[in-house]
Amino acid sequence: MQIVKAAVAAALATLALSASAMTPIQDTELSAVSGQDGVSIAANLNIKMDSFVYTDTDALDANGMGGGSVSFNGIKVKGLIAASIDILSKNSFLAAAGAAGVTNPGTFYSPTTGGDVVQIAIPADVQVGAGKLLNISVDSIKMGNNAASFGSVAMNQVDLRGTQVWIWAH
Repeated sequence: MQIVKAAVAAALATLALSASAMTPIQDTELSAVSGQDGVSIAANLNIKMDSFVYTDTDALDANGMGGGSVSFNGIKVKGLIAASIDILSKNSFLAAAGAAGVTNPGTFYSPTTGGDVVQIAIPADVQVGAGKLLNISVDSIKMGNNAASFGSVAMNQVDLRGTQVWIWAH
């Protein structure tokens, strides 16, 4: 009985392996395959940064001016963001750039020799709950080693919907 069970298990394992084997596909067969393109990304951001410090390394002049630093402390970025990533052909990119208001893409992209372009877009129609758009805040802004603060900064409900970013090699 054990031998029969082992033989059945081996046969089933062989069937499972042969059923999942990958086989090459020819270009002619592949051209008939269609599917969805692009990648979508969604994130609920909760980023906290202790500080961002800018330091001026200039030497002090005769009046004691130069050098110093400013620090932005308690930086927070919170909110929802969704984006899609697609590959655009040259013609699709030129059409998208034109729709965005670009009147002369030749100043940064060659309309004759340019290639495909990666587009990262935050769709204009993404529905976001009230109060859930991007919020950016800085708790304090200080000069040098001074404990006194110039105050805080907040940018609330930053709406990036409809934004497009294009990336290409050159």
